[in-house]
Amino acid sequence: MKGKDILKRAKRLGKNIVFPEAGFSDRTIEAVKIIQKKGIAKPILIGDESALVLRDKKLINFQIINPATFPQREEVVARLYDKRKDKGMTIEQAQQLSLDPYYFATLLVDMGLADGMVAGAENSTANTVRPALQIIKAKQKGGIVSSCFIMYGDNKFLGDKCIILSDCGVMTHPNEDELYQIACHSVETYKSLGLKDPKVAFLSFSTKGSAQDESIDVVRGAYEKFKQLGIPCDGELQFDAAMVPSVANHKNPNGHIKGDANILIFPDLNSGNICYKAMQYLGGLTAVGPILQGLNKPINDLSRGCSVEDIIMATAITALQANKEEK
Repeated sequence: MKGKDILKRAKRLGKNIVFPEAGFSDRTIEAVKIIQKKGIAKPILIGDESALVLRDKKLINFQIINPATFPQREEVVARLYDKRKDKGMTIEQAQQLSLDPYYFATLLVDMGLADGMVAGAENSTANTVRPALQIIKAKQKGGIVSSCFIMYGDNKFLGDKCIILSDCGVMTHPNEDELYQIACHSVETYKSLGLKDPKVAFLSFSTKGSAQDESIDVVRGAYEKFKQLGIPCDGELQFDAAMVPSVANHKNPNGHIKGDANILIFPDLNSGNICYKAMQYLGGLTAVGPILQGLNKPINDLSRGCSVEDIIMATAITALQANKEEK
């Protein structure tokens, strides 16, 4: 699967995607101009219309919303107050916080005025995730929100395969149940891209008992729970046993994964984050994400080192996630 396939699928959907960083991000502006021109999505820009058009005359044809003058501002404030009043928020605080572009954009998604949000080029993951957790919230009561990176590219080892790496951006030290939830989220993300036949590998530094450690017990437990779903999976596996057929045949000859995993579940954030960056910079793969998983509606983060192309791809994936949520 190539990036152009993701873009092609997104074009057919016509989703409205909101960009809270449009008022102060040159990369975002360059990306949304391409997104609108190619019909990948319908961008909604958050910022002052006069300032944005003065900055770039091409933006005169874009939908631009200023949180302070938005006609439905009272509804937005009321929505935020209703979501947070149990946590002690006053109406005055809701009025002030709703002017924040990240909170305002998240509220537009929550109210159905936008199908999804893309941000993070100019701010930390925490500032993107916090409003999502407070307003959109997790799908399951008491459930977690995780993240993944979608990896693809011209690589002799990977070929035209697209793989998902989870969690590489949110959950630092997931326990057994959280690791299980991360795997469930990742399968949903994989399917939202239009991909079939998910094969899940729970990674470790051990393959099927070759080492013993408390951290491996967590991986084994998550795998034992996940395999009850009937989705092809295996664990605990070392990376090579999950991804290289010849190694899988030697280390795990009776395994369910034959070196053909396409969803890799990492035991912690350290290993996941290090691996995706190594694949990106040493392996030459494209890394799109972190894509947030487990939310009621799609809100997606970007690495602060992202390129214009990364923003475009994250937008397309957000549109696909929004389409899956509707179904």
